[in-house]
Amino acid sequence: MNLVVYATPFFILAMVLELAYGVRKQRNTYRLNDSISSLFLGVLSQARRFVTLGIGSYIYYLVTAHFSLSLLDATHWFTWVLAMVLYDFCYYWLHRLGHERTILWAAHVAHHQSEDYNLTTALRQTSTGFLLGWIFFIPMYVAGIPAEVVLTVGSINLIYQFWVHTEHIGKLGWYEWIFVTPSNHRVHHAQNDEYLDKNYGGLFIIWDRVFGTYQEELDDQPVVFGIRGPLKSWNPVKALTHIYVDMARDAWHTRRWSDKARVWVSRTGWRPQDVAERFPRDKNDLSSFEKFDPPVNRRVGVYAFFQLFATVVVLSTMQANEFGYWQGVALWGLLLFTMVLTAMWLEGRRSAGMWALEVLRLGLVAITLWHFVALYGGSYLVPATLAYLVVNALFLQVLRRMSGNHAQAAAR
Repeated sequence: MNLVVYATPFFILAMVLELAYGVRKQRNTYRLNDSISSLFLGVLSQARRFVTLGIGSYIYYLVTAHFSLSLLDATHWFTWVLAMVLYDFCYYWLHRLGHERTILWAAHVAHHQSEDYNLTTALRQTSTGFLLGWIFFIPMYVAGIPAEVVLTVGSINLIYQFWVHTEHIGKLGWYEWIFVTPSNHRVHHAQNDEYLDKNYGGLFIIWDRVFGTYQEELDDQPVVFGIRGPLKSWNPVKALTHIYVDMARDAWHTRRWSDKARVWVSRTGWRPQDVAERFPRDKNDLSSFEKFDPPVNRRVGVYAFFQLFATVVVLSTMQANEFGYWQGVALWGLLLFTMVLTAMWLEGRRSAGMWALEVLRLGLVAITLWHFVALYGGSYLVPATLAYLVVNALFLQVLRRMSGNHAQAAAR
């Protein structure tokens, strides 16, 4: 039912081909730091199911059991066509309100933070959408569409959206009138005034044409990708939580109790007047826009790619095995810890505290290995984890020596 897992190898192949094509055409749309940041968030979004409880799934069960029409036949073609159309209609409203209401934008914003536009951007997904996103798909269960059909068409919808995240495909003629395409979806990822809050469809662009949210990509208005309030960080924790943090701060600082409540249900961009005056936030000036792009040493880049590879392997292992809940939480925590430290390297940070955190992280990896072997056996875990620890230690030695050489050069 979750076809995304099976599509992953094709995603990887497509990203490699897009990168090669861009390099060949001298129009490369990839940056190592941005791409790794996006893929880290993609890994976390897939690993999220190991640590969260399915509140939405339980509600769907109750709706199906007590409030839905008779279940439709999951083997009939009409059920699948209806499900595909209805799912995209529900998705349109989730997506649209995800831009128009701050509490929903807080979950969706991670997908829009990238200031590049390539296939890794498609995988830059939220880990907090489960909190409220399920509400929008209740009508499908009321209509009697079987759960396995809903989940399957949902994964098909998501897989379709992958290919539209590219700058290398232009307009596609009549196809632009019916379906979401790279051109009309580039508009959706823009921060230009002309393009803001447009083109919400996942599969069909028809909804945007019907409900007045369609905007064509204009030849004289090149798209500037990203969000108006720049993240300026590769840290996945900040990427996933910064809007929630902003809302909490505004609710804390505003003096009026009505505004404290309104912060959580307001339209995106609204802030209490007293807070906006005392704590203004920077917004991008598109006339002088520059991407967040701290320089990345080649060795740091290789180290970051190594950590990306390791996190993908861990995620694949989690998906292939039936670990207990707390073992899933432990692995998810190690994934997040690894990603945060890697982000710090990519941001050019160097401190004694970072080295201590790296040592702590490797120690936790070793302890987790011992625990998993004690519980599950798994002879393959031992050599794979030991190899990771050895390679990681060697990398850190190289980076430590590099940092020392930089410090000596700066002192001269």
